[in-house]
Amino acid sequence: MSGIFVSKPVMWAPGLESIPEKWEKWLKGEEMIEKSTSAPKLEYTDPLFRRRLSQISKMTVHVVHELLEKEGFDKDTKLVFVSLRGEIAREFSINKGIISENMILPAGFSLSVFNTPIALATIAFGLTGGYSAVYPSKSDFSSALETAIAPVLCGDEEKIVLVYADELVPECYGVDSTPLAFAAVVSAEKTEKSEKIDGFESIKSPSAFLKHLLESGRSDV
Repeated sequence: MSGIFVSKPVMWAPGLESIPEKWEKWLKGEEMIEKSTSAPKLEYTDPLFRRRLSQISKMTVHVVHELLEKEGFDKDTKLVFVSLRGEIAREFSINKGIISENMILPAGFSLSVFNTPIALATIAFGLTGGYSAVYPSKSDFSSALETAIAPVLCGDEEKIVLVYADELVPECYGVDSTPLAFAAVVSAEKTEKSEKIDGFESIKSPSAFLKHLLESGRSDV
């Protein structure tokens, strides 16, 4: 796979939020992402809109908002959303309801589908370019990344907005998870706000890819 040009990413995680100094320390191994269900407050959205949102949806809406503010991408730019688990906490709640009550409440199901976070982001900010939602094969982030940037590499799209998010997995699953979200503009040609990124083809995890972005030709985060 040839190199691509990626804008400076925006990111959010519990304990680090969107604070540059904390992300700098995270990059150096001096700070850790908290294993918590905390989420961005989304004060810039309508209270009724954000009231029922999950951690993953709030993080997704937030990083898309931050990228829109900082990079000013066109609202007709296509978005590609990548997640390893999607709305896992809501799905767990639904499964509990099926087991204990043999029923699914429509209100809970409506926001539990895999594309919920990115769909909510497009609604929140009036984005009109459409989106794709990609699940990594065998939890290998590189496979999803290849799919996400394929439209840019083959010339179908001049650029896309890459969005990744995963929330904290409910404890009963016994999975070691890290809540994290980030977003960046991916393009085939260099812009004033992008850097060429090489050597990412074998990167297997979202956090490793984010570290690669932050370390590639940048003096800060």
